[in-house]
Amino acid sequence: MKIQEIISFLESVAPTSLQESYDNAGLITGNSSWDCTGIITTLDATEAVVLEAIEKKCNLIVAHHPIIFGGLRKITGKNYVEQTIITAIKNDIAIYAIHTNLDNVLYGVNAAIADKLGLVNRKILQPKNDTLKKLFTFVPIEFAENVRSAIFNAGGGHISNYSECSFNTAGQGTFKPGEGTNPFTGKRGIRHTEDEIKMEMIFPAWQEKNILATMIDAHPYEEVAYDIVPLDNQNQQVGSGLVGELPEPVSETAFLELLKEKFKLSVIRHTPLLDKPVTKIALCGGAGSFLIGAAAASGAGFYITGDIKYHEFFDANNRLVVADIGHFESEQYTIDLLFDILTQKFPTFAVLKTGVKTNPVHYFL
Repeated sequence: MKIQEIISFLESVAPTSLQESYDNAGLITGNSSWDCTGIITTLDATEAVVLEAIEKKCNLIVAHHPIIFGGLRKITGKNYVEQTIITAIKNDIAIYAIHTNLDNVLYGVNAAIADKLGLVNRKILQPKNDTLKKLFTFVPIEFAENVRSAIFNAGGGHISNYSECSFNTAGQGTFKPGEGTNPFTGKRGIRHTEDEIKMEMIFPAWQEKNILATMIDAHPYEEVAYDIVPLDNQNQQVGSGLVGELPEPVSETAFLELLKEKFKLSVIRHTPLLDKPVTKIALCGGAGSFLIGAAAASGAGFYITGDIKYHEFFDANNRLVVADIGHFESEQYTIDLLFDILTQKFPTFAVLKTGVKTNPVHYFL
């Protein structure tokens, strides 16, 4: 199997177009045309993980964090980034990063955190705009169902948890085939009137190329008339953070104990407890201080994330409890998530979880 086949699948789960502007998701080292000998999933692609891949004869590392965020002006091995890149390139190890694009999908990194806490009734905490488009096309009545179903199967017509959503209006279309045409119906040089269905449906912007190709392939006309319109609507399936509910209310201290147990924590930094039962939980893996306001506005009693700075704790303002469980700790189950995603798609292929603990933060107790 080629590395490109694995990349294509990963990008169908979390398209790179969903990554944040500062990010560097995608193939970082290696060549997508290589045959893949095995995959190692990891949170960080450090030199130790590259050496592990060499030892285990895996030439593809699928990491959450990109080893390179900005450009490298020199590669002399003076720091851990350059050392990792040198070792990977010398040994033909491909490194692929699936970072904020995996954070920004409903069933990504934050879902793995929510799974550990048993949260139900989940939704995106801060949905994204500008990720949806609407397709309009015009189809002869007897072919409308075939074209509609083809677009649905290609990923069109999803609105939140509803699928196969479309609006259809009957009308008449006119056209006059010119020289060199081969019209499906009508005759060259004569204006033709056809009973048609005007079909409209929403689709994710990153699926535009596939949606159009599928529609054109299913459509009977030689020249397909269609319009694509960008939408400002929020996409409830894409965005930052996640909010959900515990099956039953618990006390704040009981919830902190649950966090310690599920995430193997020795310490939790948090704002003052508010002496209220906890049901709704907001969370964001990694560095999530930018969502404190959204978490409070959601009505959550707790917000779980990492990398909160001293002054940022004040932003809780007694509206909720903000708990910093650590960057690595909040995202540690991403390794399992990537393993599960890949093994479900490629059950007979060699996919391994890293045995290297890449957390650079240690605690003296």
